[in-house]
Amino acid sequence: MRVFKTLLLASALASLAGTGAMAAGGGGGGGADMPSASAPQYNPAEEYAKAVHAMQAKDYKTAARAAGNVTSAAPKNIDGWRILGIAQAASENWKAAKRAYERAVKLSPDDLTSRGGLALSLANLKDPKAQEQLDWLKAKAGSCSTGCDPAMLKSMTAEVEKAVAGSTPQPSAILNSGALIFASGIGDSAYVAAVSLLNEKRYSEALVSLDKARAAFGPHPDVLTYQGYTWRKLGRFDKAEQYYRQALAIAPNHRGATEYFGELKVERGDAAGARLMLARLERVCTFGCAEAEELRRWIDAGGEPGR
Repeated sequence: MRVFKTLLLASALASLAGTGAMAAGGGGGGGADMPSASAPQYNPAEEYAKAVHAMQAKDYKTAARAAGNVTSAAPKNIDGWRILGIAQAASENWKAAKRAYERAVKLSPDDLTSRGGLALSLANLKDPKAQEQLDWLKAKAGSCSTGCDPAMLKSMTAEVEKAVAGSTPQPSAILNSGALIFASGIGDSAYVAAVSLLNEKRYSEALVSLDKARAAFGPHPDVLTYQGYTWRKLGRFDKAEQYYRQALAIAPNHRGATEYFGELKVERGDAAGARLMLARLERVCTFGCAEAEELRRWIDAGGEPGR
């Protein structure tokens, strides 16, 4: 079975390193444009990279500004809210950090970094709700399975326990919670590892690597597409759809996300929806493309071809 038929690894990594070709930015004013159309627009992956670079330089104000642009461009994606929380916490702006982490937790209740960051923020604000977050982290330790990093959970829980007990975390402790984001090269290595794991059908392990890649690259449609693919293979069609929709919200003409979303619709018995995805691909691929042909085979077969 062809797993990564859409994006060759080399071109995908090049895309992750330079996101200029993504469809997202470039707002302009004038004429009869409505204010919403002429307002500043941002490429979320590019702004995320700016935030990461600013964090590496310990320029937390710039990092928070760039992270805010990510949340503006992709408000339903957890990555921008998480890095915004880390940037605000690193500068000890605990109220702002709390607000960012609350949004992140609302979007992804099982995100360990966001849960831990929220607990640390609440503890520094002397808010008794910090104990609730600590209790959640401890309970999570007993059910750490798909997509959960046990070592990270243990470290985060220990840090939160100290904070709840009254020990004020140093900025370095806050940055440690986002170490995967700021480590040089971690995104590429995690992405390569995910490719290998997916080809071996080790989906739960692949999710961990994809989470690391997304923590490094932010809301990039390639990574989001592969997260959708992985959840689909695990039978979690609801989560798969969430990731496909996020990828297409950022890059509406992304061929991989469009094809895989169409395949998901076939698996759900939504032939009409799959044909709409095929029509979108045919508009994007003026002279034809492998993604459109593969989705057409899925539609004709009523499921995965060859099964």
